[in-house]
Amino acid sequence: MMGTIQNRDKFLNQIASRFNRPRISSPIGKPNWKSQPQYEVYKGATQDELLEILKEQCKKIHTNFVTTDLKDLPVVVNDVVIDFGGGPIVTWKDERFSQWGLDSLMKQEWPEQNIDVFEWDYTVGNENIHKAEHANVGITISEITLAESGTVVLLSDQDKGRTVSFLPATSIMLIPKSTIVPRMTQAAVKLREIHQRTGHVASCINFITGPSNSADIELNLVVGVHGPVKVTYIVINDL
Repeated sequence: MMGTIQNRDKFLNQIASRFNRPRISSPIGKPNWKSQPQYEVYKGATQDELLEILKEQCKKIHTNFVTTDLKDLPVVVNDVVIDFGGGPIVTWKDERFSQWGLDSLMKQEWPEQNIDVFEWDYTVGNENIHKAEHANVGITISEITLAESGTVVLLSDQDKGRTVSFLPATSIMLIPKSTIVPRMTQAAVKLREIHQRTGHVASCINFITGPSNSADIELNLVVGVHGPVKVTYIVINDL
């Protein structure tokens, strides 16, 4: 339902009058900055160098870090799930799970081990949240990954509920190596490119850096205050 704007001109004119100047109606040009240092950090770094930066940063943010090729991904994911204590598991509905060879694990091997797996289904509404709330492991995919801070970027939509990343007790973030960029500056560029290419903006864009943390009480850092209390990044060599 489209809304209507009322009294806009009157409102803007009143603001201009308070500044004792005419109302500015022409477009404002983008500043031409003499220097832009945000583009210089890790400029020219190779994907392998960014991977090493990400790996080192994960040590600082209390995040487990694993690398693998696609052929070994099912074994690696299963090992991490077992290390986290098994299911229940909740995942996004994403065709990449199938493309990466995880179908057999999710639809056959885990059910045979009595590990419950729930795939996000927007048609069942709040049942998704109930499943995520009671899950031990949530599995998501990073669209953009910031090497400098160890941050994954999750883009929500009807098949990718945001609660999958924070309601389960533990979290597995699958990171295609090709998604790794130096820092926030490049992530913003990537998000603009996604919008220009698809004409779509995600309903929620989450920047997540490792497990939950808090230093509210006397500046003492506590890791794992709420979900997820443990996080593993699995970097997939897709290059």
